[in-house]
Amino acid sequence: MKITVKKLPKSEVEVEGELEADIFETYFTKALKRLGENLELDGFRKGKIPENVLLSKIPEITILEEMANLALSEHYPKIIEGEKIDAIGRPEIAITKLVRKNPLEFKIKTAILPEIKLPDYKNIAKGVNQSITEAEKNITVTEKDLEDTIMDIRKSRAPKVNVTEHQHKEGETHPEPELPPFDDAFVQALGPFKDINDFKIKLKENIKLEKENQLKEKTRLKIIEKIIEESTMDVPNILVEAELDKILYRMESDITQMGLKFEDYLKHLNKTKENLRSEFRIEAEKKAKLALILNEIAKAEKIVADEEAVAKEVAHILEHYKEADPDRARMHAENVFTNEKIFQFLESQ
Repeated sequence: MKITVKKLPKSEVEVEGELEADIFETYFTKALKRLGENLELDGFRKGKIPENVLLSKIPEITILEEMANLALSEHYPKIIEGEKIDAIGRPEIAITKLVRKNPLEFKIKTAILPEIKLPDYKNIAKGVNQSITEAEKNITVTEKDLEDTIMDIRKSRAPKVNVTEHQHKEGETHPEPELPPFDDAFVQALGPFKDINDFKIKLKENIKLEKENQLKEKTRLKIIEKIIEESTMDVPNILVEAELDKILYRMESDITQMGLKFEDYLKHLNKTKENLRSEFRIEAEKKAKLALILNEIAKAEKIVADEEAVAKEVAHILEHYKEADPDRARMHAENVFTNEKIFQFLESQ
């Protein structure tokens, strides 16, 4: 097979190739058999139509297209491996010559993993970690924090006022719902708490944990934003589009869960899906860069997810989402645990 590889901008390559005529011809019988399996003809059982009848019923171009399809699905992985191409995403395939008893000529365009120049990420992480002040690290929960959270919980448990029962004229205020009394019975109804005192101790621990998590998230965000800012790479369009798909999918799921139709929501905003894609493009580019950077750091530092934790998470996903694909569940779990280890590594600098 003759192959030439050309580098294109935006981390893409074009592979131009020619598969010899005699090799291409070997796919003729396979293609005919494959097409015959789905053909329905009176007087014949499906999948049992003789070859000469198939040849009279199926146009030659259809057979040639199926031959090309079979040939390339077999040879494309070999080309990628042989030419050491780090392909990502689905390739775009164009057949440039398709004639019986002739070489098959084709062009394949595919995105590749871009070259990434990382900054001194350890030093960046160290700098951000050192910039956290003692006051920020010294997390305390004040009486006001406690009282405000208790008030929010009481408000959330207050009986809802039915406005239709109180059709008010303008200027009149709606009656405030009466808050439930904050006593032992109230906290016992919330969960396994002995009394108010026990509830307050546990609530204080929870608030502290939440504040610690907020500081951790803020620090991680600072580290990663600085690494992204100082990295250089040509992000393949296919990765940005994939991130945009994810953002819109999540958005649509959230809207649907609220009982709204996504189309109506878009009408209300006076926007199309394409408008949203261009609005979220910068965010999607950032997410694509983040994924590539984390992948690169994991390779450089030989960071891998803990196998036991991954297996446990996959089992958990498959138990709760019966229709989930085990391979995708595994990829997701590996990704989550690897990224967590990368962030822990950066935090330890």
